[in-house]
Amino acid sequence: MARGSKEKYTSKQKRQAHHIEESAKKQGYSAKRAAQIGWATVNKETGGAGKKKRKGSSHAVH
Repeated sequence: MARGSKEKYTSKQKRQAHHIEESAKKQGYSAKRAAQIGWATVNKETGGAGKKKRKGSSHAVH
């Protein structure tokens, strides 16, 4: 898979990135920068391509 490919993202992540990108364009960002913002936000929120990362610890400390 080539660098920058969005193949492994879920359809929900792709929709979210597109929505964020459109919002950024309305705020005056260029199309390229808006796309960067959209994917960076999706990556931050979901942990990248694929399913959302689990939050919390799987090991309980007693």
